[in-house]
Amino acid sequence: MRHNIPLKRPQTLSVAIPASLVSDVPHLREKTMKIGLIGRALAIFRVDEVIVYPDISMQRQFRDIDLITTILAYLETPQYLRKHLFKIRPELRYSGILPPLRTPHHPLCNHEKDLTVGEFREGVIISRPKNGVLVDIGVERPALVVGENISEKTRVTVKVIEKGRQLKAQLAKAEDIQEYWGYKVTVSNKPLGHMLKERHFDLVIATSRLGEPFMKVAEKICQKWKESETICIAFGAPMKGLYEIVKTENLNLSDLADFIVNVVPNQATETIRTEEALYATLAVLNIVTP
Repeated sequence: MRHNIPLKRPQTLSVAIPASLVSDVPHLREKTMKIGLIGRALAIFRVDEVIVYPDISMQRQFRDIDLITTILAYLETPQYLRKHLFKIRPELRYSGILPPLRTPHHPLCNHEKDLTVGEFREGVIISRPKNGVLVDIGVERPALVVGENISEKTRVTVKVIEKGRQLKAQLAKAEDIQEYWGYKVTVSNKPLGHMLKERHFDLVIATSRLGEPFMKVAEKICQKWKESETICIAFGAPMKGLYEIVKTENLNLSDLADFIVNVVPNQATETIRTEEALYATLAVLNIVTP
């Protein structure tokens, strides 16, 4: 029985990371590990969406974008579904070193006898009999969802409704689930500034060593956070900060973000890596915000 079940956030929390995130790492193995650390941070701090944005150009960064999004999506997918949803790809050569997420939608239970009626599971449509669809939910036999007609290889969320001669389930919606249920991966085909303008987040927090020390604006951030439904936290690249990134779009960071903060004042290192900034920022915000 699970204790301290991680409830999902009352807001939708998005994180924007640059495509050049792994540009300073030469080998695929190290790139994979770095992206794995990003995925763990997203899961630990209940991030709902990760947005990968081009910080140089979409054409020049296509490979990096594909690598980051593929590995993040693979990591977010429950292990028992990966064989259905991911083909053998060179980007996943070192997927074996990725850390497990161990989130509520990645259950350890793989036996039907351990399922409980009312339990939610991620699944994939594996066949379509006349009376509905059969869904692989990670146990010995698939669950039948009656009356549905969904294409095979489609990922779905279901609720177990019956055990016995026939294991049965019904489709579930995200709003039906109170637990944190993983993140989705979004590719922005526009650079950061234009993406932020287009998405109209209620609250945008930009991270920068040139920003205000976090504790000076923490109270204002908390108040704005409570009033917001959609929140985005933006991070810079290994070689360029957010000021420089949006300047290439002829935009000013202060016009795009409600707050520009430095969560590691008096840093002793010349730079802070994106994944380090991600952990530091989300950890601090996790303490002071609901």
